[in-house]
Amino acid sequence: MILVTDLTWANSAVDSLQIQEGIASFYAKRFHGRKTSSGERFDMNTLTAAHKFLPFGTLVRVTRVDNGVSVLVKINDRLPQSSKRTIDLSLKAAQDLDMIRMGLCQVRLSAASSEEMDNLIAYYEARENPGLRLRPIYFPIMMVRQKAIWPLPRLEVENLR
Repeated sequence: MILVTDLTWANSAVDSLQIQEGIASFYAKRFHGRKTSSGERFDMNTLTAAHKFLPFGTLVRVTRVDNGVSVLVKINDRLPQSSKRTIDLSLKAAQDLDMIRMGLCQVRLSAASSEEMDNLIAYYEARENPGLRLRPIYFPIMMVRQKAIWPLPRLEVENLR
């Protein structure tokens, strides 16, 4: 469940929308060729991922917190509600993030584009009982300009359980 508060202004005044931060893992050969929750066949060589809440087809930027490397993935599968992971990546996405050897890494999820940001805001504003807060992300060069022109409040990201 996702909670969105006061984000209607976010689509024009911020650079991206942080969705969540947490642990990423990956899945590969065991599930290759099987149907995902969205009905697509899982292909470990494509840039896809599983998430608990995000709508199928959402494009998400997954960024490793420790080194800043990022990859764009499409959500096409579901993680179990009991999972402690934030996102499960395909083998190709995990290779692009250079996390194969470790198996797990700390990541930050954000909207891949302003269109995705608008779609997520609209999707979660319509939900009655959300459980994840979204917040705008300001890139450093924009921060100075936005502080001077648009003094916007920053929203906290937290996973409400």
